[in-house]
Amino acid sequence: MGVVKEFKQFITRGSVVDLAVGVIIGAAIGKIVSSVVSDIIMPPVGLMLGGMNFTSLKIILKQASTDPTGKITEAVSINYGNFLQTGIDFLIIAAAIFIFIKVINSMKRNEEAPPPAPPTNEEVLLKEIRDLLAKKS
Repeated sequence: MGVVKEFKQFITRGSVVDLAVGVIIGAAIGKIVSSVVSDIIMPPVGLMLGGMNFTSLKIILKQASTDPTGKITEAVSINYGNFLQTGIDFLIIAAAIFIFIKVINSMKRNEEAPPPAPPTNEEVLLKEIRDLLAKKS
């Protein structure tokens, strides 16, 4: 029973729940940004580059063939276009997350910096006493 109780305490701790929520939201945001990149950003980029579709770029090492018995052998290729697309997706997602975090941090800084409170009466009196003692010596 001790292990079950310890596991329950571990799961219900705030930091574990916060981490789980962060991972789930991060995955959802990643899907959204990936969709923005592949469905909105990359088609115009491909059009500007002459109608190029990055995912179709590849180096064919061996052509597809059919042997005399009718068995089809698929082509062997290096699909560097998928790699380029994934790299571009990563850079755009990383930039979007960087900007998102930067905005959130600036909002937190504005929240955390309340204006300084005016000095209390005691502080004012202590400053006056300090200034008078400084004049005497």
